Amino acid sequence: MNYYIAKNNVKIRLTEERWIHIITRHPEMKNQKEKVFKTITDPELIQKGDYGELLAIRYFPKTPLTHKYLVVIYKEINKYDGFVLTAYFTTSYSKGRVIKWKL
Repeated sequence: MNYYIAKNNVKIRLTEERWIHIITRHPEMKNQKEKVFKTITDPELIQKGDYGELLAIRYFPKTPLTHKYLVVIYKEINKYDGFVLTAYFTTSYSKGRVIKWKL
């Protein structure tokens, strides 16, 4: 299990079960764990999700799919603990979501 410290100092865990879920649903994410780490720890933008989750977003000029944004969706359980739900590459992130933090 991997742990990452999110922007507001909450320890976010990425379990093996979640990683398998991510690479099964999004095969292009295989070998992209470092980008997930970078997005959680040093995002360019954090948006609010619909059900209390957070979306960490970071642009990468080079990915397996050309240049893309990486969106890592995670949930903070409390001020000490949280976990990754999923992660995926996208050409654009949602402009309609509430911005919680911006670089």
